[in-house]
Amino acid sequence: MDSLTIPALLSAAVRARGERIYLVTPTERLTYAAAERRSAELARWLLGQGVGKGTRVGLFFPNGAEWVTWWLAVSRVGAVAVPLSTMYRPAEIAKVIRLADVALLIGPTRILDIDVVSRFEEALPELSGHDGPRLALTEAPFLRRIALTGPVAAPWATTIDDADSVPSRVQAAAEAEVSPADLAIMVHTSGSTADPKGVMHTHGTVVRQTSTWPAAVRAITGSDADPVILCAMPFFWIGGVLAATGALHEPVTLLVMPKLDAETALDLAENEKATGIVGWPAFTQRMREHPSFADRDLSSAPMLRDGPLDIAMTDVPDGFPVHRTMSETAGGFAHTEMKIVDDAGMPVAAGVVGELLVRGVGVMAGYNKRERSDTFDADGWYHTGDRVYRRADDPRLFFVGRTGEMIKTSGANVSPLEVEAVIETFDDIAQCVVVGVEHADRGEEVCAVLVPVGNEVDVDSVARRTREALSSYKVPTRWVIASSEQIPTLPSGKLDRRAVRALIVSSGAAKAD
Repeated sequence: MDSLTIPALLSAAVRARGERIYLVTPTERLTYAAAERRSAELARWLLGQGVGKGTRVGLFFPNGAEWVTWWLAVSRVGAVAVPLSTMYRPAEIAKVIRLADVALLIGPTRILDIDVVSRFEEALPELSGHDGPRLALTEAPFLRRIALTGPVAAPWATTIDDADSVPSRVQAAAEAEVSPADLAIMVHTSGSTADPKGVMHTHGTVVRQTSTWPAAVRAITGSDADPVILCAMPFFWIGGVLAATGALHEPVTLLVMPKLDAETALDLAENEKATGIVGWPAFTQRMREHPSFADRDLSSAPMLRDGPLDIAMTDVPDGFPVHRTMSETAGGFAHTEMKIVDDAGMPVAAGVVGELLVRGVGVMAGYNKRERSDTFDADGWYHTGDRVYRRADDPRLFFVGRTGEMIKTSGANVSPLEVEAVIETFDDIAQCVVVGVEHADRGEEVCAVLVPVGNEVDVDSVARRTREALSSYKVPTRWVIASSEQIPTLPSGKLDRRAVRALIVSSGAAKAD
């Protein structure tokens, strides 16, 4: 692979297909060539502001052309992009700016219903004491400027002005110094508790690990056409970064929106002839439940209409999903050394479940502000905590669950994913979430939340069919009926299993035993 930096990858994409459409939003179409031109202009401005190798630049944008062009600009000057979630509350914004040592923060003046000026002033109260754009804040000691892309009267805001830009020759010279070993991005994990961890990746790792993404989406969609993918993953987390970079490797058009809205997504998918979707099952379910879904022409994307709710369940042999990968491997496994081990650290045989360990050029450089010995073992392995297995005749990893998500009932381990996979094959069930809830005698009992197709479902019938497919100890003993909107999710779109447990406990769920 020749293009092992993001700017080199962008240049190769423009040479190969400059006028092809890279990104479509509800209001804009961006070609590869336009992305290159716009990001070059922004890169010259960044260099004029003193941004360069290693500078941490915070990006507070929703999915759209601005996010992409600023991310490319930051990458082109060798700085480290630090995407911030637009769902962050003010305290979370302040925390990530401080943890990541952000030196320059960039955003628009408004994101949907968010007044960004007010949001930043609430996050950083010391801003109100600044009558100029040069910042000195004890709450964010490395933050020197906040640049806003629209007109604003805030005295602390920096205006983006071509007069501050360096000449093109300087920008080209700086870009030539960006190497695969340079840090490119810091993505913060979206856990529900404690401080988020900053996952750091180099240019080389990001480029390598995203190289197989176009082939993967073609395999999932079953279409030989150039992919047109509805990206329901935020760019500020690894799933979106994977899509934005993956679409630079081959001709792929990304359909994105600033907010996950089912009707907007369906409009984009229908009008642009989408071939597939990448996103979490909860959003796909919302699209399928939309009143207009049945009347939409989605013939170009049969997986969206008829495929599994979770794309990770495409063509799986045992009911366990294909591992979606993780932030720590930049969304891919192609250039990652892996082994699956038992509790004693010994490799397991094909078909046996164990913990996944990873190392090599496909793995993160490390966690921000953590020593290497705190992250990797003495042999360089990162212990993921993911329970997986491999089949002898299949290169894929199958995901059984996180170590902490396994249900221990009466001494036996139960994988929630296995139970969910069985129940979601039933025609009257649209979605199922399984968790363990404390039980006085069993330790934990297996509980299920069901989203029915239609308004009602016969729980006794579901329980009977589950018993016919699974060992008795795996069959849920408590059932809750809910709508898809009632299924708790984290801001990332992932299931919030802790909140699901609370839902079951508070609901007085029916017991089947």
